[in-house]
Amino acid sequence: MILRAAGAGVMAIGQASHAWLSGQLARAWGNDRFPAPAPLEEVVLGALQHDVGMALWDLAPERHPQTGLPVQFFELDRPTHLALWSAAPKRLLTQSRYAALLVSLHGTGLYERFPPRTDDPEIARAVAAYRDEQGVLQARLARELGAQAAELRRNQALLAAWDDLSLALCRGQETAHDVHGVPGAGDAAETVTLLARSGDLDADEVDATLDPWPFSAPSLTVRVEGRVLAGPSPDTAALHAALDAAPLRVLRFALRPRAEAQPCRSSAIG
Repeated sequence: MILRAAGAGVMAIGQASHAWLSGQLARAWGNDRFPAPAPLEEVVLGALQHDVGMALWDLAPERHPQTGLPVQFFELDRPTHLALWSAAPKRLLTQSRYAALLVSLHGTGLYERFPPRTDDPEIARAVAAYRDEQGVLQARLARELGAQAAELRRNQALLAAWDDLSLALCRGQETAHDVHGVPGAGDAAETVTLLARSGDLDADEVDATLDPWPFSAPSLTVRVEGRVLAGPSPDTAALHAALDAAPLRVLRFALRPRAEAQPCRSSAIG
């Protein structure tokens, strides 16, 4: 779950909707400086489904005891996080083995980039067991698919970039946000800078710029869905009832190149 200020309340965005936004970015991605992902459909599906392990959890999230709001993705306890990520690739195996492989690589990549700081030996063993288990699955799927290591590293890095951009948009970050290590043409590793201007917290569209521009269209509009909570809930049952009754909000992000002098017509996704 991702929480975003929304006027007097808070917009609760499910991880699956955030992943939907990642997939919209993936499908529109590609120009001379940033080649489109390949194989396209499999990589886009992996982006769309990269948080599939959290979809059911977000239907009935835990309540944060201090805020009275849903626990956000970065607040999950380690055993729950490991359990959700262990299950995620398996949910895609009957849909696309390539997408399942990308989701597995994304999960272990998170633990490589953000290793948990813990003195608990049980947690350390659980993390090591998760990484070993996923390593076996990744090796098997790559062998079955004939997927080359360089291709997988590139697509893993692309998924990490889309995930990062989508999270920054969903969370309402208004300072410049740099995404490093974005695969460019050849072996180039680019840094893409996102700057979003939320303005009115009740507005249903947010203007944002990216530099350099990574999409094929001259502008792009993407979207997420969430539920607007009026405030905290006193207990878990009340939180779930509030989420079920909360009004739906569709939030759009109008993306343009930073250097663009005049607004141009946006190509809508989704």
